[in-house]
Amino acid sequence: MKCCAFIHTNDKQKLGAELSAYMMRRQSKSPDSFTVQLIEHRDHPFLAAHEGQSYLRNGQQQPWLNDDLQSFTPLRFLPPELMGFEGRALVTDPDVLAIADVAELFVRDMGGKAILCRTHHGVKAMVRGRYASSVMLLDCGRLRHWRPEQQFDELFTGKRDYRRWLGLEDEPQGTVGELEPEWNDFDRLTAGTKMLHMTRRATQPWKTGLPVDFLPVEQFPAFPPFGWAMRARRKLFGAHAFLGRYRKHPDPRQESLFFALLRECLGRGVVTEPQLREEMARDHLRHDALDLAARAPSVDEVLRSLPA
Repeated sequence: MKCCAFIHTNDKQKLGAELSAYMMRRQSKSPDSFTVQLIEHRDHPFLAAHEGQSYLRNGQQQPWLNDDLQSFTPLRFLPPELMGFEGRALVTDPDVLAIADVAELFVRDMGGKAILCRTHHGVKAMVRGRYASSVMLLDCGRLRHWRPEQQFDELFTGKRDYRRWLGLEDEPQGTVGELEPEWNDFDRLTAGTKMLHMTRRATQPWKTGLPVDFLPVEQFPAFPPFGWAMRARRKLFGAHAFLGRYRKHPDPRQESLFFALLRECLGRGVVTEPQLREEMARDHLRHDALDLAARAPSVDEVLRSLPA
């Protein structure tokens, strides 16, 4: 059976995707049992074709911006097509680091489901939908109805809502199963974490101090005036006006893990110093990253220090 892990990304997040790919192989006891592939925004012009056009997101119209931090998200529906609708695929965001062996997922019993992923609860469920499609295990043969280019186009005609699409709310009943939260651990790093997902964009540790370059959520059902204010800000002053700068990550362990991984990848030639300096110049990477990497502990030291 063909097995491939896909990491979808754009230029802003490509460094994170490269480190994520390395970590998947590093942490696996059988890295030759699966392949790892990046799906890059630049390779799929159907996304760029809608620049600045309004699309439907949680019942509201919002502009599609290709330079947004998360403009890669529609690409998470491409793996079945890329696999020829055969085998299994794991698809993740670029800000996800494998702590456990992802090869375990490719051999697990999916119980006849087409998709396994964790669920959202509380406010996240209201804003993003029930299912967290940021990490999915896919049975590609059961997903022949996934046609991401066509479905992306439908966002701009009002036929499809972005939140429902990414929240898997339009999938046939009974085809989505639940993945343990540890496989998509939202901003929590413990000894039980299997995949760490740094979901809070404003505190991603490699961006601290840089100008915010993502468009905030403009729908907030618990307090609608917040959404009104965000839409007014964007329309009057621009997409990223008054959003400030990325803040320091609240968990020192997660910051340490990232820079420990960056140090190891530098040492092994996975990334290079000129590449990192280019990322700094483009404000994709905090400007003190090389200093932090030089002082970082080893990856294994960070992982051994995790609390239960």
